[in-house]
Amino acid sequence: MTKTIRPRRSVLYMPGSNARAQEKAKTLTADALILDLEDAVAPDAKAEAREIVCANAALGDYGNREIIIRVNGLDTPWGKEDIIAAAKAGPDAILLPKVESAAQVHELEKIMTDAGAPETTTIWCMMETPLGMLKAEEIASSSPRVDCLVMGTSDLVKELQALHTPMRLPVVTSLGLCLLAGRAYGLTVLDGVYLDLADEDGFHASCVQGLEFGFDGKTLIHPKQLASTNEVFAPSEAEVAHSRKVIEAFEAAEKEGKGVVLVDGKLVENLHVEIAKAKVAMADAIAAAAE
Repeated sequence: MTKTIRPRRSVLYMPGSNARAQEKAKTLTADALILDLEDAVAPDAKAEAREIVCANAALGDYGNREIIIRVNGLDTPWGKEDIIAAAKAGPDAILLPKVESAAQVHELEKIMTDAGAPETTTIWCMMETPLGMLKAEEIASSSPRVDCLVMGTSDLVKELQALHTPMRLPVVTSLGLCLLAGRAYGLTVLDGVYLDLADEDGFHASCVQGLEFGFDGKTLIHPKQLASTNEVFAPSEAEVAHSRKVIEAFEAAEKEGKGVVLVDGKLVENLHVEIAKAKVAMADAIAAAAE
């Protein structure tokens, strides 16, 4: 599948049963919205939430925001019907919870295909169990439709019998395994949620840490977290200006047949150019999405 560069700095979970919240989301600065049929919906509201979410996704009335539907697991009474309905609605992606094998991805993909999902509807995988961490590479490489790994750090910490700590040392290994798998296969990798809405400083520090780890963006539970996330995960004006300078210098050197490129006295190699191009492309995508 051809991949389009889209900003995924801020990816906001929206309760599937809350039609009002999904309407309000049309005005928010989130890069992407996860319309959630799983954790955010009580068992007796699952069927109604499915109708609300799929109707909203089918309308395509969210501007440049990506729309992702998180379905219930395939081992639940609602999973298969969620996938069929989501496939027919044609969102940007379907997010499967607690992915632990390529076989789960293949089963999801078959149901999507049989239900007529557009080729543009990709698969996102929740990475939130110990087995999922150990199978990260298998999952990342399981299908061309797989486009994004989403860290489910709340469930992961619980299953590891660990503690939530500011430095997140108990989950560093897990985060690293998913980042390695994602980068190896060209996927987006999103950081997990931050649960304390009253701790703005802690949340900002978590965003900075996520950027330092290498995440492309962060999943969120409340609109108040959007501004900080968008700021941290966007390339700065200085970074973009330097990146353009690197690209121009490299292209000029190629035309002149030079084998060595220097920018501000520093050697520029192919990897630096690729990183520079990625930052410029992301900045352009963010600007386009804001129009």
